[in-house]
Amino acid sequence: MRMDEPAQQEASPRPESSSRPPATRKSFLPDGGAHLLDRLSIVYRYRHVAAGVFLLVLLAAMLRTFTTAPVYRAQVRLMIEKEDERTTALSGAFSTPSSSYWEDPQVYYQTQYRILASRELARRVVKLLDADNVGALARPRSTTAEVTRLLSGFATSALSRIGWIQKDAPSTNAVGASADADPPALDAFLDNVSIEPVQNSRLVDVVFVSSNPSFAARAVNALADEYVQQNTELRRQNMDTSLEWISAEVAKQQKKMEESERAMALYREEQNALSLEERQNIVVARLNQLNDAVTKARTVRVQKEALHDQIKALGDVSGDTIPAILQNSYIQSIKTRLAELQREKAALLERYGEKYPDVLKLNATLQDVSRQLESEIAKAIDAIRNDYQGALAEERTLAAALEEQKGAAMDLNRKSVSYTVLEREAHSNRQVYETLLQRENELQVLANSRGSNVRVTDRAYTPVVPFTPRPLRDLALASIAGLVLSLGLVFFLDYLNDTVKNPDDVTDKLKIPFLGLAPKVKGDDRPTIAREVPHEFGEAFRSLRTALMFSSGSEATRLVMVASAQPLEGKTTVACNLALALGLDGARVLLIDADMRRPALHRVLGVDNGTGLSHVLTGQASLDTASVALEQPGVRLLTAGIPPPNPSELLGSGAMKSLLDATRNGEYDWVIIDTPPVLAVTDAVVLSPLVSGIAFVIGCEMTRCNHAARALDTLLANRPRLLGAILNHVDLERNKYYYRRYYGYKNRNYYFASPA
Repeated sequence: MRMDEPAQQEASPRPESSSRPPATRKSFLPDGGAHLLDRLSIVYRYRHVAAGVFLLVLLAAMLRTFTTAPVYRAQVRLMIEKEDERTTALSGAFSTPSSSYWEDPQVYYQTQYRILASRELARRVVKLLDADNVGALARPRSTTAEVTRLLSGFATSALSRIGWIQKDAPSTNAVGASADADPPALDAFLDNVSIEPVQNSRLVDVVFVSSNPSFAARAVNALADEYVQQNTELRRQNMDTSLEWISAEVAKQQKKMEESERAMALYREEQNALSLEERQNIVVARLNQLNDAVTKARTVRVQKEALHDQIKALGDVSGDTIPAILQNSYIQSIKTRLAELQREKAALLERYGEKYPDVLKLNATLQDVSRQLESEIAKAIDAIRNDYQGALAEERTLAAALEEQKGAAMDLNRKSVSYTVLEREAHSNRQVYETLLQRENELQVLANSRGSNVRVTDRAYTPVVPFTPRPLRDLALASIAGLVLSLGLVFFLDYLNDTVKNPDDVTDKLKIPFLGLAPKVKGDDRPTIAREVPHEFGEAFRSLRTALMFSSGSEATRLVMVASAQPLEGKTTVACNLALALGLDGARVLLIDADMRRPALHRVLGVDNGTGLSHVLTGQASLDTASVALEQPGVRLLTAGIPPPNPSELLGSGAMKSLLDATRNGEYDWVIIDTPPVLAVTDAVVLSPLVSGIAFVIGCEMTRCNHAARALDTLLANRPRLLGAILNHVDLERNKYYYRRYYGYKNRNYYFASPA
């Protein structure tokens, strides 16, 4: 909805919240989020706070830097190889080649790091360095720490005098005291030691800090040397202990192995099982052979039994019908000979008689061949019977041999059970013995090598530059910390400050149109454009005049009420300067002071508050006689008059409505009404339905957003027409980054430009 459509705006329904009337028009400003200059405007607004925090942090850091004695840092680098598992007696003795996959090397290295920082190692080093400089073990105290120590000592002495605490015995921590009797020296030494493993390597840096650079280098080198020596001694002791133990175990295992082998040999001799394994192989092989032979013999016997049964079934019938006999080649040849002789006989009988010599000869031959055939068939039948009897006898013989062999195998198995137990025990004892013997030889070789898995790669040198304090680095870090803290505090304060600070808060948070702003004039609480004021102030109200003309509609007389949420937001100054700005444009303006509780327009404009609005509403005076013409042409002022006891009732009375209706006769182009604060009294709410529009004044960085919203909810309850908000008391210098970016203020060269 546009600002030049008053009829539509009045007829439009009220939004959900009374503090959020319809927007006037679409803004052409880019909606790109917060810009860097917006953040700079916040920093500039709280620049004094930010500068104070930054300086405090910087001064505190510099005080600490320059009051701390210099500390030097010496570093030695060690290489720690993972300890060979063969340095112990049985470590890895029965493990597979892949068993080391499950071992975590970090456990070993973390253990070594703890040893490097152990009290036992520190005791050895301190004992070596005690003659040089035991006093250098402790870090130097700063000035603050020294003052704290003195105050603590004074408090302890005072409390011990009154009996609250018991005074300890005198300390024996003298410079020349023995390191073994000086636990604080050990604690001080360990406090100065730090272990820093090098990532993804077997290297580790051992660091020592001290106020004495040469002592720091000697101390860390001595620590590394003692660690290497201690590691070598420990490995040698472990090897000696392991060798002593494993030698005894080898002797025990050798005796055990000999006893088990002797028991196995004695068993073989007593059980007649000198070659048990080979004999077992022979017995099993013979058993398998007999089993195969019995199976084969049974098959043959079954086949021959079938032929034998066929012969028995024939009885007196000739056996030449049996297939096995028919397949006999010799019998077949005899049958063939017999058939040929019969054919020859038949041929002769066709020509000769039975008594023919050749026929008689053939008959004799036929009888011989027939007798030969019967003889061969009988022999074949006897052979089948004999084969069956032989197969049956062979089967029975092989079956008996198989049963005998089974008994021998079962007897051998009973003997092999005990023998297997003895053999397994002997084999296990021999394996353990050979493993221990091999481990003993390996340990002996390692003990003779006298190697170590720890060595120094880089020794420490005497540092020249102190590790701390470092003024340049401390200054840079303090500057960064101060900058971060100051910026954080600035943005936190801005977050806590929920007042309306700029026009964006008006449109984004309150969701109402923005008419313009009125700059703050230093040294003048109620400036007017009738007097000499800064050019920014005058131009601001000229802009407000233009915005008001375009937003208040096209009525002949436009009644505009100027309201605010709370006192001291400058609504009276705004109303006065709006009227004067309209008068400068040639308009006829009536300025009414409707704040009959605390009238102020007469003081701002220097007019006597004799007869005013209260007299007009009570009928004691007319508008013409009560209003006063100002020096500005076209502008008349109706003061509040004598404060009545019932201002709200007068403003809501018919007399007030009649007065405002009377101003619409065309005598005035504008009627500007100054009203009391909305949250203080209800005068402005009562008067709001009688005007054409409302200009809501908000004090910049004075009015909280929730107060302004609650005032708008109250003011717009009767659905009057809200023209927009005016941001007053804007400190352009304090927020110059914002207003330069969005509103182009401070263009003084343009204000004072000479005519062409």
